[in-house]
Amino acid sequence: MRPDHEVVSREEWLEARKALLAMEKEETRLRDKVRAERLTLPWVKVDKTYTFDTPTGKKTLAELFDGRSQLMVYHFMFGPDWEAGCPGCSFMADHIDGMLTHLNHHDVTYVCVSRAPLDKIEAYKKRMGWNFPWFSSYGSDFNFDYHVSFSKDELARGTVYYNYRDTPSADAHDELPGMSAFIQDEAGNVYHTYSDYARGGEECLTTLMVLDRAPKGRNETGTLSFVKRHDEYEDAAPKKANACCD
Repeated sequence: MRPDHEVVSREEWLEARKALLAMEKEETRLRDKVRAERLTLPWVKVDKTYTFDTPTGKKTLAELFDGRSQLMVYHFMFGPDWEAGCPGCSFMADHIDGMLTHLNHHDVTYVCVSRAPLDKIEAYKKRMGWNFPWFSSYGSDFNFDYHVSFSKDELARGTVYYNYRDTPSADAHDELPGMSAFIQDEAGNVYHTYSDYARGGEECLTTLMVLDRAPKGRNETGTLSFVKRHDEYEDAAPKKANACCD
């Protein structure tokens, strides 16, 4: 079956590919510049005490570092009254376990935090077969202070503060995703260094980075429209039509 796409000679393709390569190099240089700028951001001392429910008891934010100096917190959308975690956040979580060893040996602790009670988190984590650390901030201001959870009153006002701007409540939920970075000095002081929201952490989703290089790209009708929890896909990956070995 001939694809509904322009088909050219190898020479013409090579010319087009080199033109795209120039853009890709420009993108890489800009990405490097953004990363360097990110590292120069000033820090904010965390003076408030936050407590989290963990499988080994209550822990403070400082204790979540687990002996390392850097802490990455993924704000996983899973509200107290939800029966399951967000499909998009679950898609993100599918990418975590494989990188934990590398992060931990690079002085970085990575955890997920949700407002769902710990028993719900543990049950869902078991269902999905994950091993990464995942803690509950239920009863804490943590999610609200880092602008990933919103009360009914906030939503009723018509806008919520998300991704560093007022966002219409119609485009929001009681929970939204994000990632926050913290550092702890030798005296035990904790500082907030960075947070991203919405599509800001998209580069961490390696599945998307691969799809961006596939012939059909993401092939989506909206952000992550194709994503399901990994145990909810109807069957295995689709086969090529009229495969000779069917």
